[in-house]
Amino acid sequence: MYIKTFFKNFRVAFTAVLMGAIVFMACKKSFLHQDTIGVLTEDEATTAKGARQFMTSTYAAIKGTGWEGGGYNWVYGSIEGGEANKGSDAGDQADIVPIQQFSATASNNYFNLKWKALYEGIARANSTIRILNKLSDKDISAEEKKNILAQVRFLRGYYHFEAKKMWNNIPFVDETITYQDQNFRVPNSTDWSKIMADLDFAVKNLPETQDNVGKVNSWAAKAFYAKALMFQNKQAEALPIWTDIINNGKTSAGLKFGLSPNFHWLFNADHDNDPLVRQESVFAYEASINDGSGGQNANWDQILNFPYSDAGAPGGCCGFFQPSFEFVNSFRTTATGLPLLDGSYNVGANQMKTDQGIESSAPFTPDAGNIDPRLDWTVGRRGIPFLDWGPHPGKAWIRDQGNGGPYAPKKMSYYKSQQGKLTDGTSWTSGLTATNYKILRFADVLLMAAEAEIEAGSLENARKYINMVRARAKDPSTWVPTTAAKYVIGTYDAPFANQDAARTAVRMERKLELGMEGHRFFDLVRWGVADQAINSFLSYEKTKLTAAYGSAQFVKGKNEYFPIPQRQIDLATASGTSSLTQNPGY
Repeated sequence: MYIKTFFKNFRVAFTAVLMGAIVFMACKKSFLHQDTIGVLTEDEATTAKGARQFMTSTYAAIKGTGWEGGGYNWVYGSIEGGEANKGSDAGDQADIVPIQQFSATASNNYFNLKWKALYEGIARANSTIRILNKLSDKDISAEEKKNILAQVRFLRGYYHFEAKKMWNNIPFVDETITYQDQNFRVPNSTDWSKIMADLDFAVKNLPETQDNVGKVNSWAAKAFYAKALMFQNKQAEALPIWTDIINNGKTSAGLKFGLSPNFHWLFNADHDNDPLVRQESVFAYEASINDGSGGQNANWDQILNFPYSDAGAPGGCCGFFQPSFEFVNSFRTTATGLPLLDGSYNVGANQMKTDQGIESSAPFTPDAGNIDPRLDWTVGRRGIPFLDWGPHPGKAWIRDQGNGGPYAPKKMSYYKSQQGKLTDGTSWTSGLTATNYKILRFADVLLMAAEAEIEAGSLENARKYINMVRARAKDPSTWVPTTAAKYVIGTYDAPFANQDAARTAVRMERKLELGMEGHRFFDLVRWGVADQAINSFLSYEKTKLTAAYGSAQFVKGKNEYFPIPQRQIDLATASGTSSLTQNPGY
């Protein structure tokens, strides 16, 4: 506006001179540099307050971007792990189809968006570190500086860890990497050492408690350090850390870690700040709604994952992330309440009775066999109460049963009583929720500790930890409700016969307890059984959803990791050579 007024008030001759000067300046490289408007830069934030703000933005990146790059990993961890089908119909979010079928290529934009989301978090961590390095003792106390530095180095390690789970062969980007002198083209590597160094720094420098429950503390850092060891098959190194966490670990608020008395409270926003839920939350994405952000701090990556109905159902959209037939069958139990560890839950009458192909207006009697009660807090199925929305009506809440099956996701759904209070209606659905996503919870710690105990030969300790998780689910006062289905669940009262039997038990327990939480695929890969487990799943699920899976097959030596996004390979190219090498098989 000011430039237009200037030209109106001066003679044409002067205008010509001015334009000539502009053309001359445009020939200089500096003309191409424009300061960012409306964004707080590192130089502007070189204060204690700025460091705190950049640290907060680093935490905010945990949620990722959208559903493609979301932090919940429902596509990459749960769909890829066989817990869920894509759902909806075949044409909606079609990029998930080849991912589900293990035929996706490096040009699939889901991978690029996930990469960008993780490296955005890494970039924010590095910006915070550079700001801290410029601050003197007069600007910020040594104690606060150390605390902030330890938090963002934890987060940088966490984001790299997430990337390593996805791609294995990744570039590690630290605060010395800048984007002005072209040294940002960092080669990728399978090395763990720099990730472990960040997590170790956090362990040694974070306090035991923090002034905010959402901030990471030393115990959470220890848990992720031990988890990273598990991903390297270093169970012996992880075991004493898990034992220490179980015996002495505390939340950032100083609560001793423990299991919430109610499994379903963990997925209910009304209970997120309840100490009995906080005690199980080792590290979480702290979601927020109705805070003036337009829903940007909510669970964006869950917005598609509600029943497909705008009449009497949560979300009003979109029918994705439907639990698989195979996953639901896994909740079948024996007369003594133990899972069918031999896989016979997929055979004959052991299979769960479903309303596949049955109209909601037609009669249907739900399954009458023995099942683990956690099923009905994890999965929406016909005839069973869907939180406080009433009984799930079946097909009327499913967009296309032929593409996704008869089930709906339930864990991260919201209650009817919470709509407008703990949901944000500013988007196209009411599916932006305030439910915290527990990235690592104490039940996960117990089961990883059990794994480590098994590898050490301590089968009784492993049985104790597994039974702690199962004992919570055994409490009838926590069921949905007690008469909704035939709930039969027990603990392992006899010693495990051998290590193989114990491994089978703990791996099934992770499937049942942590199902639909984005972990399964990564578990199968780190156990080295992904090819057998996933191809077995595909063989079964194809008999139910032939078109959805086509000729899908898991290829050992390739599909354990996703392709490096082609867009990132192209961006890392100089003089015809990229610093990023593609993963095997792509």
